[in-house]
Amino acid sequence: MTDNSVLLEKRGQAFWITINRPDKRNALNAGVIAGIAKGYREAHDDKDVRVIVLTGAGDKAFCAGADLQNSGAAFSMDFSRPNVDYADLLRLSQSATKPAIARVGGVCMAGGMGLLCMTDMAVAADGVIFGLPEVKVGVFPMQVLSLLQSIAPSRLVNEWALTGEPFDARSAQAAGLLNYVVPAAELDAKVDWLIGRIVDKSPTAIRRGKYAMRAIASMSFDESIAYTESQIALLAMTEDAKEGLKAFGEKRKPTWTGR
Repeated sequence: MTDNSVLLEKRGQAFWITINRPDKRNALNAGVIAGIAKGYREAHDDKDVRVIVLTGAGDKAFCAGADLQNSGAAFSMDFSRPNVDYADLLRLSQSATKPAIARVGGVCMAGGMGLLCMTDMAVAADGVIFGLPEVKVGVFPMQVLSLLQSIAPSRLVNEWALTGEPFDARSAQAAGLLNYVVPAAELDAKVDWLIGRIVDKSPTAIRRGKYAMRAIASMSFDESIAYTESQIALLAMTEDAKEGLKAFGEKRKPTWTGR
């Protein structure tokens, strides 16, 4: 079951998922995790949605990690289950075929770093602070590492995880966690600009391309080149590819059907 802890809203061709617990620094609980997962599923079920935007309500926090107000609930486990809901959310994000943007307007810590890493692109306000403070409360950013280690340099990941000390937005950008860092007043405009650079492109190419990027991530060169040469042949047979080439020849904007 979900509640109003996550707001789902379609804005044009963008599907916005907003963590709505500003009084709790948009901390993660069962409702938030379920709500984000619901948003991802709804976005993929709607053929008109071209991009997902993940953000947090207010300007204080994107997501401060697990809700520690009830620490027993935050770290309670059903040991009969081999998986946990937060891990399942990260799995869901990695199988997604629609691009996602993180709009980071406030602090991004612990499990919030996992939410940041599960998106394809990220824009942050220049005053945002990031971090993996789990060691300060006797745990470790285990699940976050599954995504973070493929994005940021290992020496930096080591420092962040082992010291638990925070770092600023410019450091996050330099490490590869962010595409853009802008003044807070320009955050929405930059996100809208990035959305615009996605929705005018072929949805078929993006969908199949994301699928391929995920597939080849752990392949050797020989495996990935064989896989991708077959994928480009399949992609060339789609209606979007045919329309794109025709529009190029006719010097006009393509009309994408997403097929």
